[in-house]
Amino acid sequence: MRDLPQFLEAYGESHQNPVNQWVHFICVPAIFFASVGLLWLIPLGGWLGLGEPAAYWVNGATVTGALAALFYLRLGIWPLAMMAAWFFLSVWGVRALEASALSLGWTSLIIWVAAWAVQFWGHKIEGKKPSFAEDLVFLLVGPLFVCVELGAKMGLPIKLPTTGGQH
Repeated sequence: MRDLPQFLEAYGESHQNPVNQWVHFICVPAIFFASVGLLWLIPLGGWLGLGEPAAYWVNGATVTGALAALFYLRLGIWPLAMMAAWFFLSVWGVRALEASALSLGWTSLIIWVAAWAVQFWGHKIEGKKPSFAEDLVFLLVGPLFVCVELGAKMGLPIKLPTTGGQH
């Protein structure tokens, strides 16, 4: 399996256009949040026979998050910590949405569809197909790419522990 710098380099090949990059800086977090929201609606705790409150917390989002954590841990502690932060912020947003008058399902679905539509528009501008068309694992790499590239644009280069260098 590729290491983090190899994944980021391969992902970056189809994300050179500044418009497409900014589209990703906005849409990747939106898609991540909306995906957590949609997966949150898949109750697995009751299916596993868990009682409350455990049943509430064992759902499609938390199980998928735990499985994704294994991939990020394979890439290193920094990717795992960064994506754990993304996940916990998304869960916080999902819980806030649940407490609001808005529908978690419809709101997540609208954000998810709109953000993907804009992402495909960004790739049309780029003139290259999305990285996940080559390998679905790039769906997990996108948020890391956003962190590294957005950090670099803000003058905050992120040190990658696997190489010891800066991006």
